[in-house]
Amino acid sequence: MNEEHIPVRLSHLLRDCSVGAVVRGPDSLVVVQDIRGWDRPGSESSDREIQYVERVRSALGLDRRLRSPPRALERDGTVVGWIPALRFPTWMRCTNTKCGLLHHAPWRNRRPQKRHSRDNESLNSADPDRFRCSECSGGLEQVPWLLVHEDGYLADVPWHYLAHKDAPNPKQKECRYDWKGSYLQMEEAETGRRVVCTTCGASAPFEAGKLPRLQFPNGTWQQPWMREPPAKSPDAAAWVTEINDVRVHAPDICTALVIPPESRIRRGTVTDRLFGSTKSLDSIQSARSELVRKSRIRQLASEYCCTPQELKEAIAEIERGYPLFGKSLTQGDLLADEFRALTEEIPDLREDEDFVTEHHTRGWKEIISTLDGGIPRKVVNAVSNVIAVNRLKEIMVFRGFRRANGERLTPPDITGECDWYPAIELYGEGIFFTLDETRLRNWEDSDHLRRRADEFSQRYVQRGGAGNPEFEIDVTPRFLLCHTLAHLVIRQLDAEAGYPAASLKERIYCSDGKAPMAGILIYVAVPDEEGSLGGLMELAKPKRFLRLLSGAIEAADWCSLDPVCAEQEGHGLDLLNRAACHACALIPETSCRFGNVLLDRVFVKGAKPDIPAFLDVAGTDA
Repeated sequence: MNEEHIPVRLSHLLRDCSVGAVVRGPDSLVVVQDIRGWDRPGSESSDREIQYVERVRSALGLDRRLRSPPRALERDGTVVGWIPALRFPTWMRCTNTKCGLLHHAPWRNRRPQKRHSRDNESLNSADPDRFRCSECSGGLEQVPWLLVHEDGYLADVPWHYLAHKDAPNPKQKECRYDWKGSYLQMEEAETGRRVVCTTCGASAPFEAGKLPRLQFPNGTWQQPWMREPPAKSPDAAAWVTEINDVRVHAPDICTALVIPPESRIRRGTVTDRLFGSTKSLDSIQSARSELVRKSRIRQLASEYCCTPQELKEAIAEIERGYPLFGKSLTQGDLLADEFRALTEEIPDLREDEDFVTEHHTRGWKEIISTLDGGIPRKVVNAVSNVIAVNRLKEIMVFRGFRRANGERLTPPDITGECDWYPAIELYGEGIFFTLDETRLRNWEDSDHLRRRADEFSQRYVQRGGAGNPEFEIDVTPRFLLCHTLAHLVIRQLDAEAGYPAASLKERIYCSDGKAPMAGILIYVAVPDEEGSLGGLMELAKPKRFLRLLSGAIEAADWCSLDPVCAEQEGHGLDLLNRAACHACALIPETSCRFGNVLLDRVFVKGAKPDIPAFLDVAGTDA
């Protein structure tokens, strides 16, 4: 059978279409295979390593190198560099409801079939590869159900077992599995579906959401594309689910911004080129004598079009620990380090660096003299810094996936034998602003506010985390305020500035410890070195940003579903939202780092008589 190529965006390849995910192509459902099969001939794996991300790896606790996925290219009429995927589920059913026969992998050893029609059915001559039922010649489609296990395993539904497990007749229980796979039927009736064995007559009801959990079948491969079963039979039972069930595949993604000093590295220098060539550097460091070392330096200097002295200086800089020179970060330092880079002015910035900021704070404070009062004046008082991020680079890393709400993380290579993680570089721009710390603390000093936040915190702890964000969340009034405000700004950008909400992202910097933070970064990032078109950073100019933020805060006062929305005691996933719904505060799932939960407009607009509006406290003139 001819290969089917499915085009996928790089960002989707690390999320919805990542390893272990079931992807819908034009003609079939496929499951993406692990990264051990990604380095295929023509994929040029040695050129895919992402350089200058040591800080990111250290801060995220990653012990492997980062490499971008291969990109498919067409050479001499052949597509190379593609990522392998396997057609799955391997069962197909007849779309003729009077038949409903199940077929196991009819594409294997397929032979051209004589085309004919039955019951006056007209066949499309433009569809010569469509699979046909051997019994009634009806069309076949893949079944939309599969078996998932909390240890990360995936398999076909054991249809034979389901049909026979509760059979009353002992002979029916002894019915043998037929590997030809065309003896089971899916019957559709008003009372529901039934799986029927045409050999012995055994049957059982089939409703995926109502089936009890099943033991993962002995001898079944832990992933459809693998050729070995789990080392031991899983203890817990598995779920029969539909392919679009959230329990089938939950990718584990982490992201970080590239900031100084790595963002300031000059590309194309001798040091940069040598650092990026492991082979060249190893050839020098492995020299057995000084004479051999000098010879190799002269040879490389000729290749790099530089002097031997320049090459020696580059080697010395790398040996001293270039580019971080021994500096390392823990996972908890990542956001704090980014926050400092965003708030502090960086001297001598060049436009071609990977992290370029432009501070508008002085102009922001000056416009207050032009304002008489109202919300705009309060907004200027409550916001301490406004910064345009003219250029940024984000690293997105795929660490693995989970299934069936399990805690076990399955790595992208399944076995843990590879020394790299799939990652991509995203380029873009953004708006960053911080809330005034003193005024924010005055607002936080409310028992009613803390009690409302504690209700969120207790629900969040009971769930064990929501949306699997990269870091643990301290659910405080300041976090709920910043997160809700970020969503309101994104929705305002969508409504007034022409930026689709799905193209924007949030990054929340929040802490009330020794190094307090209350910052919000709204940005766009795409896998293109040219980044976006520059419109977002223009909106960080004081007058335009004031109009944007004032509109976002005013929008918090009213929702088209009020008073129902405003008076909710809890709704959404695990009741982790209150005054927030699709009409007022929710945004596309891909834009929110926290799974569209932990949102409440009350932390912005207040709730009479106990909780004051944020601006009524933080926005007053000193």
